[in-house]
Formats: sequence, C-alpha cells, structure tokens
Amino acid sequence: MVLTGFIKDTFAASRLLKFSTELPFIHVDYSLYIFNLIENSNGFIWNTMMRAYVQRNCPQKALFMYKSMLEENMGPDYYTYPLLVHACAVRLSQIEGKQMHSHVFKMGFDLDVYVQNTLINMYAVCENMADARKLFDESPCLDLVTWNSILGGYVQTANVEEASYIYDRMPVKNTIASSSMIAMFGKAGLVTKACHLFDDMPEKDMASWSAVISCYEQNEMFNEALAMFTKMNASGIKLDEVVVITVLSACTNLLIVQTGKMVHGLVEKIGIETYVNLQNALIHMYSSCGEIMAAQNLFNAAHLLNQITWNTMLSGYLRCGLVDNAKALFDSMPEKDVISWSAMISGYAQHDCFSETLALFQEMQRFGVKPDETTLVSVISACTHLAALDLGKWIHAYIRKNSLKVNPILGTTLIDMYVKCGCVDNAMEVFQGMPEKGISTWNALILGLAMNGLVEKSLHMFSEMKSCEVAPNEITFVAVLGACRHMGLVEEGRRHFNSMIQEHKVEPNVKHYGCMVDLLGRAGMLKEAEELIKSMPMTPDVSTWGALLGACKKHGNHEMGERIGRMLIELQPDHDGFHVLLSNICASRGNWNDVLDVRGTMMRRGVVKTPGCSIIEANGIVHEFLAGDKTHPMIQEIEKKLDEMATRLKMEGYAPETNEVSLDIDEEEKETALLKHSEKLAIAFGLISTSPPTPIRIMKNLRICNDCHTAAKLISKAYNRVIVVRDRHRFHHFNNGSCSCLEYW
Repeated sequence: MVLTGFIKDTFAASRLLKFSTELPFIHVDYSLYIFNLIENSNGFIWNTMMRAYVQRNCPQKALFMYKSMLEENMGPDYYTYPLLVHACAVRLSQIEGKQMHSHVFKMGFDLDVYVQNTLINMYAVCENMADARKLFDESPCLDLVTWNSILGGYVQTANVEEASYIYDRMPVKNTIASSSMIAMFGKAGLVTKACHLFDDMPEKDMASWSAVISCYEQNEMFNEALAMFTKMNASGIKLDEVVVITVLSACTNLLIVQTGKMVHGLVEKIGIETYVNLQNALIHMYSSCGEIMAAQNLFNAAHLLNQITWNTMLSGYLRCGLVDNAKALFDSMPEKDVISWSAMISGYAQHDCFSETLALFQEMQRFGVKPDETTLVSVISACTHLAALDLGKWIHAYIRKNSLKVNPILGTTLIDMYVKCGCVDNAMEVFQGMPEKGISTWNALILGLAMNGLVEKSLHMFSEMKSCEVAPNEITFVAVLGACRHMGLVEEGRRHFNSMIQEHKVEPNVKHYGCMVDLLGRAGMLKEAEELIKSMPMTPDVSTWGALLGACKKHGNHEMGERIGRMLIELQPDHDGFHVLLSNICASRGNWNDVLDVRGTMMRRGVVKTPGCSIIEANGIVHEFLAGDKTHPMIQEIEKKLDEMATRLKMEGYAPETNEVSLDIDEEEKETALLKHSEKLAIAFGLISTSPPTPIRIMKNLRICNDCHTAAKLISKAYNRVIVVRDRHRFHHFNNGSCSCLEYW
C-alpha cells in the first residue's frame, strides 16, 4: 500500500489499521506507525488507535492520544468517550475519570446511554458508589447494562443492602445479575439467601452453578459444594477450570483423595487439564491428602509452570514432612519470591530444624528479599527454641525500622521469645506497644511472667486482663495455675481452679488437674494430690502421675514414690524420666538391688536417658554443650575456666552434692565430674565469651540438678555476673548468690 500509494486513501488505510490492531502478534507500535502514515485521519481512525492501546493494557497512552486528538481539532464522537472512560477505569484513576466526565458533559454526550453506562462502571470500579448512584438515578434511559453496572458496583463493594435493593427493582433479572448476587451472598456468609436465589432462577448457566458451589466452599460447607457439583455435572452443564478448582478445594479441605481423583479423571476427560491454575489445585489437593508421589508426577509432567506451581509443590513436600526434598526443590527453583522463602523457612521451623531456619533466614537477607510477617514469626519461634536472643532482638529492631505492623500473632511470638529468654522488660514493652491484643497475647505474658518467678505480677496481669473484658480460656487458667504452683500458692490456686468452673464456665481438662496435682505435691500434700487424681472425671495422663512422682522424690515419701513409679513404668515403658526417678528413689532408700533392677529393665527395653544439653548464644552464634562435652573448639579455654571456677567455688564454701550421683547423674556424666555438667560448661563458656553487665543466658533441656543450682548461685556471687538458666520447668535468675525461684522448684 505504501508502494502503490493506497496508504494515502483514508478508507483503505483505516481498514489496514483496524486489521493490525486486532492481531495480537502485531506490536501496537507497528499500528502506531501505520496511524502516523495516514494523512487525512478521521474520528474512526483515532478511536481505533485508542481502542488498541486500551486492549493492549496501555490505557495511559490512549489518554495521551485523546489530548493530541483535541489539539488536532479532531472532534470526538459517541464511541470516543466510552473508550476513554474505560481507560480510566482500567487505571483505577478516578481523578482522570472525573475529568473525562466533565468533557463528556461539555461535549454534550452526557445523555448517551452507552457513555452513561461506562461512567457508572468507572465510578463503581473506583468504589465511588455515591457518584455512580447519582448518575444512575439521573439517567433518563436505563438499559440492562446500566442495571448490571450499578449492581456490579454494589456487589464489588459488598454492600448487601443496596445491591439487594437494586436487584429487586431490576425489570429483567438476567443470569449475570443473579450470579453476581449469589457470589456476593456467599462472600457475606448468607448461604440461605444465595441458595434461595439460585433455586428461583428460571435458567441456570455455568456462572450461576459456579457461584453457588463457590458459596458453599467459601462457607466451609464442603460436602454441600460437592453435592451441588454432582448435580451440575448430571445436568450436562459445561465445566470450566474455575468451578473445578473450587471443587478440588472442597476435596482438599475434607481430605478425600478418592473424590479428588474422580474429579481429576473428569478433568482429563473434558480436556482442560493443561490449565496451570488447575494443575496447581491438583498438586495442592494430592499433597494435602498425603499423595505426594501423585503431586510430584503432576509437577514433573507439567509443560507450563508458574511461580505458584513451584511454591505449591514446595509446600506439599513440607506438608508431608519431606524436608530434604523441599530443600532440593527450593535450591532448583528458577525464581524465588517471598512466599518461597517463607514456606521453606516456616517448614524448617515446623519440623524443629531451628538452626536451618536461622541459616536460611540469613541467606534470605543476603539476597535482599524482604521477609513478611509469616516469615518473621517462624524465625522468632526458632530464636525462642535456640535461645538466640541477639538475632531475636535484631528482628524486633528490623520490624520497628521498617514500620511493620505488629499484629497479634507477631506480637505474641515476640513476647514468647523474650519471656523464654528471660527478658521480661522487653516482653512488657512489646505488650504495651501492641494496639491489638488477642487472648493468646495475654496468655503468653501471664505464663512468661510466672516462668520467670514474677508470680505476683503474673496474677496482676490476669486481673488486668479480666478488667479489660477479655474472657479467659483454658490456656489462661493453665498459665494462672502454673503461676500458683511456681510459688506454692495453694489457696490461691484452689480459688482460681474453682472460679474457672463456677465464674468463667471453663470446663477443666487434664492439664488443669495436672497443675493442681503438681501444686499440692510441691507443697507436700501428697495424699490430697493422689486423692485428686483418683477423683478426676477423665483418665489421668502419665504427666499428672509423673508430677506426683516428682513430689514424692522431693519430699522423701519413698513408699508412695516406688508404688507410683512402678505403675508409671508399666503404663509408659519407654519413658526415660520415670525410670530415672524410680531409680533415684530406690537409691535414696539404699535399695541398690532395686536400682540395678531398674537399670537392667532400661537396658532390656532399650530405654536411654536423654543426655543433658545446654545452649548459650554469644555474639550472635548459638553454642551447644552436652555433659562431659570435649568437642567445642574452645574446650581447652573452657576447661581452664572450669578449674578456675572450682577454686573460686571452694573459696565460697561450695562442696559437690555427691549424694545426687545416682542413675540420673551417672548417665549424664558418663564418669565425668559434677563440674562437667552441661550447664556448668555453658557457664564457663559464657564467662569467657561475654562481658558484664551482659547476663549469661542458658537454656537446658532437662531440669537443673541441685548441685548445679547451688553452684550457679555461688558463681553469680564470685564473678559478680547475672546468670539466667531456663530449664524444662521454669527460669532461674541467679544474682549475687541467690535465685529468683527462692529455692521453690
């Protein structure tokens, strides 16, 4: 056309331009090149070019063209403004939309129903329903599109009342309008209304069936969703990937893989299995139901993989406990977004791979990926388990620096980390700074204060919680009763136990009874504790009996202790702690034959005592010590410090409690001295690696023994250092020769 000169023919050139804009493989810039060759352009040609920009998702260029159109004195027509208003709607630009509305009014196109409809739609898309409704009410002519536009706006903004009002006034209720109403009712939880509307529809298409199935699925009525899908399929309605994805979600939530497989077969039969979103839903369904190989086969066979596919498969491996497979997939991912990193980090934390959690988080930082709240919760949880306080504090500082919202979950996790690292003041600071506190937030603080020996403050926070009209739950009372048992407040514990039932209508469970048994047992009320166990309305668990067994050991009731110990070994023959306690009780009575008998039973059953392990963080690095450990790179310096500690302890009047050297100590030491207990090794390392006034913070997996407790008090005095030990039961804050537990532990 260029060579022959026909490009100068306006009609021929306009046909060529229209043809080029309608072909998706021709770049819009080439269409612009054709447009610029046309000498005598008209409104149709300008509209064609502007429509091309809108269709190719370049709405801003369409608006720029309109400005050039006016400069060229080319008059817009009835087709121009709907295009431009639609361009504003695509950009969600209400300011430009209002400017265009002003031009419509000035140019005299405000009464055109097509223009009116696009303006109503633009305001509705921008969620300005006041102006959309004003246009609707003032419109002299309302067609079906007008009604659907205003209804769609109210549905989008979830205004059930106004949407219902418009729908009831519609002269003709088409399936589009009815389907929109069903979808809105479903999102609002009005399932009955949605079902009545669906049943009253004279004609139902794929969209209406899909809307009612989605309504059931969104409101967790998964069986009803599947039943409706069965009816839809029996009615011969064509299926699309949207409704199938909804049905697969219902199968996933019900964990019914066989039904999911039948849906998969139907998908293959109708030939829509290649849709990537459908592939993702199938992978998610199979992995959630434990069919990880089926999910993996789908993943490997897929020709089109998007980021969601990779993340879904990654989450599937982690859900099935295949952490190594997940890490291999993670490493091979072509791209990793924040969801990928978060999934892998959370997976590590959920499977107790806490060191790996922190290492991967640090790698995430090196790659410059900003973590979200989910990632931070997992990392803080790992810091809690590893007592990695320095990293936990860094994350808290990161949250403040980046002005991240501390929601109840993130805030509660921070509080839990601080109280379990013995930093009560930091925990209180987080708590007081939280704009929104959930019940779990209060529970974490009440329990944490009690664990750190601040029982009075813990019970005060419980009173504060009730004054704030936050209703306590089962976990709250476990924390409150736990606070009472840490200080032997028997009457206070009884009062709270009774108020739980009578005042707050919370039915006590086995944990509450266990707290009361422990409270009574620690106070020496052994017979009353045993009577309480026998009166429990549910079968007592081994932990409850174990609390009484520990109390028997503490108060020297060997007869009751042996009886309960032998019963517990029969109930749970692989529990190392019960064997150890029974052996120690027998040793206390001098029954060495019984001690040897218990040892022999442990050997025959393959029961091995859990070795003592202590964790300490220094300069951002977590160090782990076992009893008699010689593997640490600084072992020579540590042993030198141990010798120095032994000398200073003797000067303070310390004498090793060798009466504790029974099965309990013998297994942990493995023929090492009492000075080689894991917490003493950690204290020695802490004295070398940290400087005052920084507290030496240690986390131990077992209960601290009497000898280490005595030694820690004297070391705190001899070296003028604060030592914080978190054992399996509580915190011990050692300072200037005394402990926060006041010897009640």
